[in-house]
Amino acid sequence: MDNHITFQASSDSAAMSAKSPPEGASWRDFIAVTKPGIIRSNLIAAFAGYWLASGWDVHYGRLVLTLLGTMLVMASACVFNNYFDRDLDMKMERTRERGLPTGRLKPNTVLLYAIGLGIAGLFVLFAFSGMLAGLFGIVGMFVYVVVYTLWLKRTSTWSTSVGAISGAMPPVIGYVAVSGTVDLGAWLIFAMLFLWQPPHFWALGIRRKEEYRAAGFPLLPVVKGTRRTKFQMIPYVALLLPIPVLMYAYDYAGIFFLIISSALSLAWLVLTLMGFKAKDDEVWAKKNFLFSINYLTVSLIVLVLNTIHG
Repeated sequence: MDNHITFQASSDSAAMSAKSPPEGASWRDFIAVTKPGIIRSNLIAAFAGYWLASGWDVHYGRLVLTLLGTMLVMASACVFNNYFDRDLDMKMERTRERGLPTGRLKPNTVLLYAIGLGIAGLFVLFAFSGMLAGLFGIVGMFVYVVVYTLWLKRTSTWSTSVGAISGAMPPVIGYVAVSGTVDLGAWLIFAMLFLWQPPHFWALGIRRKEEYRAAGFPLLPVVKGTRRTKFQMIPYVALLLPIPVLMYAYDYAGIFFLIISSALSLAWLVLTLMGFKAKDDEVWAKKNFLFSINYLTVSLIVLVLNTIHG
């Protein structure tokens, strides 16, 4: 799970904020600490998973409750992430103006906020979306908060790959809320989101490499370098190619999804391979990062529209 925030801060403003007392927290700070960009993209994925399992025979009340529970669980995990990373966020230009690093939000308040969101989200999932949906909600939270945030993010280059498990939970939650079982469709939508995340995040990591280095994060581009990261991106992008084929072959999605998603996967693979000839790695990484966002958005929209009727 981690998303896209464009941020610029001058050294003058940083110095001023260090000298003057922080202003009180606003409702915007409480929203920002949930990472709305992550929630938005993952809700689209949860919706796609639900719709895929429904085959257009949609129970809209359960859909709304499943999205609500998923949103609250994701928000909780993101707030926990902000709580535990507050010391490291102070070291990065991209994150140092967040509510916790500046002192606008108090750590104890944020911790209670995270716990409350998590309890509410899991209650909704277990009560209205089924046992499996609730269990996958717990898995997503545990991997993101404990395995990713508290352990691997600070110690290993594997953080991105393992952390991708949590980012692939929302579509699975949506899927099992309908199906009540983990079948091939659940695995395929999981694989799509899981494989998408590492190359997407590593493209951002290449652009922000020095910031992550200064903060002490052992991100792959920091530890192994940009060229090794480019090699590492290839298998993830390449393994996206069979997914639309399998979804079409097993009657989960139609011909339009097969054609469009396959074309997008192939285009992303070509763009990734072009990185080895790129004269400016930051320019190439930005193109790759933006393409990855559009790849996922378009693929999920087409998957919803071209899901095979049950």
